Amino acid sequence: MSRRYDCAEPDQRAIGLREAAATVRRGDLIVLPTDTVYGIGADAFSSSGIAALLAAKGRGRDMPVPVLVGSPSTLHGLVSKFPENGWDLVDAFWPGALTIVARHQPSLQWDLGDARGTVALRMPLHPVAIELLTQTGPLGVSSANKAGRAAAVTASEAQDQFGTAVDVYLDGGQTVDNTPSSIVDLTGETPKLLREGGLTFEEIAKVATNLTR
Repeated sequence: MSRRYDCAEPDQRAIGLREAAATVRRGDLIVLPTDTVYGIGADAFSSSGIAALLAAKGRGRDMPVPVLVGSPSTLHGLVSKFPENGWDLVDAFWPGALTIVARHQPSLQWDLGDARGTVALRMPLHPVAIELLTQTGPLGVSSANKAGRAAAVTASEAQDQFGTAVDVYLDGGQTVDNTPSSIVDLTGETPKLLREGGLTFEEIAKVATNLTR
C-alpha cells in the first residue's frame, strides 16, 4: 500500500523522509518534489530499483536514468576526468536547473541503463529533495510521468499515474517552475549544450565561455 506524506506539516515531513529513505534502501520506488517537476526515484546503486523505475515509466534502457545528489562534493566519488569548467558550472548553478553529463568512475557498481560510461547529474534546488538526498546518497530520479504523458507537477498527479507502483509519495505542494533543467555535456573536448531549459545558452556561456550547441 502506498503512503503519502504532506511535507508542509513538520511531523509528516520527518516521518515521510524517514520512510522514503528506508524505501529506497530496500530497492523500492518513491516520488519526491524537485525545483522543476516531481521525480520518481530509486537508489542509484540498486539495479532492481532502477529496473523498477524504468518499468514504472514504461521506458527502455536506451534512456538512462539521471542521478540527483545532495551536495557538490558527492561528485568526487562519482565522476572521472571532470574538467575544471565543470566545477565552475557547479559553483555557479548548483543547486539549480543545470544537469551535467560526465564520465562516471569505472569502478562504480551501478546500472542506470545504456549510459555508455556516462551519467547525468544534478543537485536540485528544493529543501525536501536535498534533505532526503543527504540521508540516502545519490538517487536515480526521472520525471514522474509514464512515457507519453506530462510530467507531474503535484504529488496527486504523480499518484494518479503510478498508484501502488510507488511506495512513498512526498508531497511538497505544486512545483514552482515546471521548466526542465538545461543539460550540458562535459564528456567531449568542449562543453556542449544538449538541452536549453531553466538556464539559457547565454547564461551558461558566461561561465563556460567555450560552450557549444
